[in-house]
Amino acid sequence: MNSRIGHSLASKFVLPLLLFLVGVVLGGCTTAGKYAPAPAASAASTDYSYVIGPGDTINITVWRNPELSMSVPVRPDGKISTPLVQDLVAMGKDPKTLSRDIEQELAKYIRDPVVTVIVTNIVGSSSEQVRVVGEATRPQTLPYKHKMTLLDVMIAVGGLTEFADGNAATILRTAEANKQYSVRLKDLVKRGDMSANVEMRPGDVVVIPQSWF
Repeated sequence: MNSRIGHSLASKFVLPLLLFLVGVVLGGCTTAGKYAPAPAASAASTDYSYVIGPGDTINITVWRNPELSMSVPVRPDGKISTPLVQDLVAMGKDPKTLSRDIEQELAKYIRDPVVTVIVTNIVGSSSEQVRVVGEATRPQTLPYKHKMTLLDVMIAVGGLTEFADGNAATILRTAEANKQYSVRLKDLVKRGDMSANVEMRPGDVVVIPQSWF
């Protein structure tokens, strides 16, 4: 009698639990393969030009006019000011374009100005940043750098937590209308598999889910 009761209880509770666990595993496999793998490199990165944003610091050099050469911050409204150039919009421009705009303004006061602009401290707008959310050791926002890779990002955030499901991570690519790609962070970070390394794009969001096990 006790044996039959025990068998009945096992059938009632253990079998459904096993089926549930199998479903979770299969579901995890489905989720991992839900998105296409992220491309290793992007053709768009070869002609990348940084776009200046609020909070950046830019160094302005005016040839043969050291008194007009200086380092200035980009204000929250996206503009800069120098002694001869007041409230010039810098946000949304690359350094070369801003150089030409400053030259145009300075031409009102000096002859044939030649200006060079270099961004020395990058903060950038959200479209020029890489964000990491979820099970990273230090989730944060990073300024995008030319040829930045997924490995660079993971080193900056301190790797994965012990609860991370690294191989189920994804990249949300805002530059491609929020298309998502699968990435193998566990293989990359824990196993050193460089075939899992991919090139980042400005505006990317790395999403690292928590493991069920």
